[in-house]
Amino acid sequence: LQSGTSHNFGTGFAEAFGIQYTDRDNKLQYVHQTSWGMSTRIIGAIIMVHGDDSGLVLPPAIAPTQVCVIPIQQKKEGVLDKAYEMKASLLKAGFRVKVDDTDKSPGFKFSEQEMRGIPVRVEIGPKDIEAGKCVICRRDTREKIEVALDELSATLEKLLPQIQQDMYDRAKAHLEEHTYEAKTREEFEKVFAEKSGFVKAMWCEERECEEKIKEEMSVTSRCMPFNQECLSENCVYCGKPAKKMVYWGKAY
Repeated sequence: LQSGTSHNFGTGFAEAFGIQYTDRDNKLQYVHQTSWGMSTRIIGAIIMVHGDDSGLVLPPAIAPTQVCVIPIQQKKEGVLDKAYEMKASLLKAGFRVKVDDTDKSPGFKFSEQEMRGIPVRVEIGPKDIEAGKCVICRRDTREKIEVALDELSATLEKLLPQIQQDMYDRAKAHLEEHTYEAKTREEFEKVFAEKSGFVKAMWCEERECEEKIKEEMSVTSRCMPFNQECLSENCVYCGKPAKKMVYWGKAY
């Protein structure tokens, strides 16, 4: 790791202090982490960004369990055996899989899978086995898809990256829709009074000015990106010559 002395706050703590590593292509890259490191804060961020009223919605890339196989009418002959067979096949293909073989009802199992945020559940019952198919349900959209048993692994191989990308795209769109610009103090105060989100605005980089913003508006600086934009020549709050474009957010 290389540590610099830059005070130019970017996407996180690593950029702020110039913490870098050499990647496999022998190029310097910034460490990916939050301002407090890879702590409980990043778990909270995942919950806030992707979660819904039913519980967690975990991105497939980080989900401890990516696929939950739920047997329907599991006491009937052959159902649990097929579920275990599917699990073994998917594990061999590289997926993180579990079988919910508890005595709880299918409806309870579905709710628990949703609450835990497991990206995909696979439903398999006697009629499905007879028809040589199963049902896949996405956690993020709750879309259900019928898939032939011999095509399950190939389908999940395409579906999980698609879920990952879809979740990222929705989160990014939400962020962009809730990021505003302010060039004057009046605009700055109006946005925070009427909307929720982040505001891009110019700053004089004087601590006294930021303290007044915090005291009077409960707003603090959140990010000073490397890729700077010049939105205006003056600080959005005190009117002095601006030095940096900053992302501001309300402190709750």
